[in-house]
Amino acid sequence: MVIDIRDEAGGVRVLTLNRPPAHAINPELLDELSRCCDEAARDDAVRAVVVSGSGKFFSGGLDLKEITAAMASSRHAFSFGGADGVFALWTLPKPTVAMVNGHAIAGGCILALACDVRIAADGPGKIGLNEVAIGLAFPVGAFEIARLALTNRQARRVLLEAGTYPPATALELGLVDEVVSSERLEQVCLERARQLGSHSCAAYAHTKRALQREAVERVRGETTTQLKELTDIWTSKEAAAVLMAQIAGMGGRRNK
Repeated sequence: MVIDIRDEAGGVRVLTLNRPPAHAINPELLDELSRCCDEAARDDAVRAVVVSGSGKFFSGGLDLKEITAAMASSRHAFSFGGADGVFALWTLPKPTVAMVNGHAIAGGCILALACDVRIAADGPGKIGLNEVAIGLAFPVGAFEIARLALTNRQARRVLLEAGTYPPATALELGLVDEVVSSERLEQVCLERARQLGSHSCAAYAHTKRALQREAVERVRGETTTQLKELTDIWTSKEAAAVLMAQIAGMGGRRNK
């Protein structure tokens, strides 16, 4: 199991990513997240969902080693499209709160943006969408999640600058909605989830669908041409070289 599940008072279900050290996103985690979201959606006792990570990471993003393996075989395994866990979380017809306890980078930041509310701990964690900096184009699902969560001005800076930011800057850029002390993070997130979960389930779900409708249609309407353009970038020699350098750098940091 790469996601721990616990239920709190007030109908709040907490999903904690548990794929150490950085809770990197791979097909296994996406499949389990999809299952967890489907179960939460069907369970009338669940009024809201909180997503977090264990330790110092919310999520460090996509599993780079699995990306390089997918590219080597000309496969694109991380679409964030209409049939994976991030899409299931984004479209979950109940309130969702991202408890950003630490680093939320690239795909990890998209995971947070897929939630209705994002609350971060004030600490050393970095938050951002650095895909362009590591040679990766945005899958249509990830792009639409980011575009819906951010203003055009915020999106242009965050996506094209491709930086990672401390929580206070992430708040200014719209990547999170609130920053609180690490000691208060869980309490604040649970309280926000309970407050949102106290609303009419049907009214909340209907309004959420309306807000997301056009973006969801664009994700589901991805064309083969769009997918080929994305795959060509992900499988390019330039992207492969940058990713291999990233992996080598990660190994060096772990050996220190």
